[in-house]
Amino acid sequence: MRIISLNAWGGALFNGLTAWLDTCDADILCLQEVTHTSGVGGWTHFEDAERALPQRASLLADVRARLPRHHGLFTASDSGPVHDSENRPHREDFGLATFVAEELPLVGLRSGFVHGDHADHVGEWPSSGRPRAALAVRVLDRRAGCFVTVVNFHGLRDSRGKIDTSERRVQAERLAGLVAEAREKDDLTVVCGDFNLLPDSETFSVLAEIGLTDLVRDADTRSSRYTKPVRHASYLLVSDPSAVARFEIMTDPEVSDHRALILDL
Repeated sequence: MRIISLNAWGGALFNGLTAWLDTCDADILCLQEVTHTSGVGGWTHFEDAERALPQRASLLADVRARLPRHHGLFTASDSGPVHDSENRPHREDFGLATFVAEELPLVGLRSGFVHGDHADHVGEWPSSGRPRAALAVRVLDRRAGCFVTVVNFHGLRDSRGKIDTSERRVQAERLAGLVAEAREKDDLTVVCGDFNLLPDSETFSVLAEIGLTDLVRDADTRSSRYTKPVRHASYLLVSDPSAVARFEIMTDPEVSDHRALILDL
């Protein structure tokens, strides 16, 4: 089974991303920063106090079209204003998407907020402290003869940086609780996503308490499109490292400002 995690950056590198999707061979694809604008296609413009970015109007629909043999699941963390190429306003939903190959029986689903609750931003998007969610799927891997629980997670962004805070401690505890509720005894468990944390964060101690081991550690998980000096963001943890056949932090092609994390079980 191949599990891939990627912060998709709202589809900003859309052409490269879609070409890669055709060949990545993911059984379960976990994407963060996924957009959905009902009834709108093509490009939109996103802006907050710190950033202005091109985004796909509905990256969710774009990826679903590329992966027609996968179930596409989406949970929105928050919503807010974007504008199309003619400067017309639209309401965008922003969140997590997990795509599960249809040959894998999907036997369990769970989503929940790990920071805050859904917010519908009316005036402008806040630059930090936005709500964050996690999305868990439980599947049967017939070839391996076991159940696998995969949790897709996007961690809190804080304008002060990736340091540990009381909010992030609560987030870690809520994430651990969601993992515990989503999986069953003896499930192989994977937690992955853009954690927005440093490698020495106490979050990893919290997750270690429920039996999860980080495979990324202090590796660089950002592409050349990211120009800030701190190169840590995305992580992938497993409950049984001996089940890992291969783990790669993809450097080429560049499909986002993040590098994809590729796990073969």
